[in-house]
Amino acid sequence: MDTSNFEAVKVAIKQDKSGYILTLSIHPDEIPDEIMRDFVGSRYQVVMVRLGEDERPVVRDEIVKLAGMLCRDKQFAAFLIDRGLIFEDGEETIIGWLKDELGIQSRTELKTNKEAAAKLKNINLEFQQWKRNG
Repeated sequence: MDTSNFEAVKVAIKQDKSGYILTLSIHPDEIPDEIMRDFVGSRYQVVMVRLGEDERPVVRDEIVKLAGMLCRDKQFAAFLIDRGLIFEDGEETIIGWLKDELGIQSRTELKTNKEAAAKLKNINLEFQQWKRNG
């Protein structure tokens, strides 16, 4: 199996009826000849790793991302209000509640605090069940 290895920069993403269209910018010195010669419509198996400023792969923490998404989710606010856990809607209110509930000072602590991360996952499971039950 022949593989191509090159660095690219995401410059655009859009959606059409068949899916997402990702546009990458590849420096002329980096683009593999075989990609230039392949016909339009060629299929590829793609593996991509985001590079950080230090040229090393970026490790994404999905649990921290989940915490941020929940704090901005209007349905999550309704879930907390429904359970009597908060009394007013608002991202700052939810952030404060979440930090207190998880025993953390910052959501980034979820990267290393496995107990708090597990508790957040359980809260999310309860929330997802609440949404399904309407």
